[in-house]
Amino acid sequence: MATKQIFVNLPVKDLDKSKAFFNALGYNFNPQFTDANAACMVVQEGSIHAMLLVESFFKTFTDKAITDTRTSTEVLLCLSCESRAEVDELVAKAVAAGGTTPRAPQDLGFMYGHGFQDLDGHLWELVFMDPNAQMPQQ
Repeated sequence: MATKQIFVNLPVKDLDKSKAFFNALGYNFNPQFTDANAACMVVQEGSIHAMLLVESFFKTFTDKAITDTRTSTEVLLCLSCESRAEVDELVAKAVAAGGTTPRAPQDLGFMYGHGFQDLDGHLWELVFMDPNAQMPQQ
């Protein structure tokens, strides 16, 4: 069975600024699927990608309006991290590159999370789940 891949498509206002933002976080782009209208950001080689699409190009895939991320949230993107330190490092890189942190980190004992809002207002959650911690009983 072939490995499944996911391509999350996100509208962006300025493709070059968005690419620079995510490059600052350490992400690379697949040149095979990158041009003036779109950039294929590799989140996890061979499985997870974010397609950053210029808004006018994004609109060719849907008749619906693009969400105004200043007032609404269309999706929460959540990525797992290997440690609490990686969560904090990525958030710090995002802020240094012009992103914001919409809320404080959350420490639930078994799970630590924080996140950032990118230049276009998309929310990226980052979590570390401690494999040795006990989940709280319901």
